[in-house]
Amino acid sequence: MHIYLLVDFGIDPKIAVVDSFITHFIFALTSFIIYITLKYYQPSKENFFYIRIWALLLAIGNTFVIVNALQYIYVSDASYQSLLDKSIPLRFCYQILMVATITLIQWLGNYMLEQQGDGDRKQQSESFTKEAELYNLRQQLQPHFLFNSLNSISSLAGSRPEEARKMIQQLSEFLRHTLRKDEKQLITLQDELYQLNLYLEIEKVRFGNRLKSVVLVDENCSQLLLPVLILQPLVENAIKFGLYDTLGEVEIVIQGKCMDRKWLQISISNPFDPSTHAQNSGTGFGIDSIKRRLYLLYANNDLVQIEMKDNLFLVRINIPQL
Repeated sequence: MHIYLLVDFGIDPKIAVVDSFITHFIFALTSFIIYITLKYYQPSKENFFYIRIWALLLAIGNTFVIVNALQYIYVSDASYQSLLDKSIPLRFCYQILMVATITLIQWLGNYMLEQQGDGDRKQQSESFTKEAELYNLRQQLQPHFLFNSLNSISSLAGSRPEEARKMIQQLSEFLRHTLRKDEKQLITLQDELYQLNLYLEIEKVRFGNRLKSVVLVDENCSQLLLPVLILQPLVENAIKFGLYDTLGEVEIVIQGKCMDRKWLQISISNPFDPSTHAQNSGTGFGIDSIKRRLYLLYANNDLVQIEMKDNLFLVRINIPQL
């Protein structure tokens, strides 16, 4: 296009080719300088004014070098010299437009890469923080149950040594299974129920015939995923508030349903005494920790629901299937 315009103005085609080559060689060299400079120095948005000043100075320098080079080469061609002098404002406008465009594109490209890098680092940092907090929560849950079990074994050791021995074996199996699953964030409902059954067997040694449990789970839900050790704290909470304030039998019901294969809904219910529940409710660490874990994993605060009706305490959790 450059050559065509010069030829259209009556300039010799050979001169037009040299004019175009020198103009765009200088511009290409300037673009390379811009690329190298902005690669190692990326001004902030607040300092973008200096980028515009720099582009203006580069355009002035380009125009000066191009015009002087062409004047030196074709000093004897009066008609070309006349056209060259008249084209200086146009050449300057062209240079400042192109240099400013290249500078802006390069700055925006580097800025977007920098923002993407910051976003990736922030996402990784949040991921590490979330995993650390989840790990910390799980480590808090396990000693909470372990200490209760050890206290029960201690109380059984003198009066009922056979039951104490059985409870030690069950506790060993429970902890062994827990350690095998420790690196997994999500497991199948079938595996989680197996772990829960180990826990319930230990608790049944503690409470004897007073503790009854019923597990009602749809067969087609067995392979759906849920966070590891998510049910044990809830069942432990049900045992605490169901058995601690009564001498009679208590039945804990665990139900699992599939909701259009997109949700796994699990309900845990236990009877309770309203007159003593408010006094002995404690900190609610088990339920609070479950809420926190589910929020960290699924970014949803509404996955845990609690109902108290007709002396029945019910906790319902909804696990999305991603």
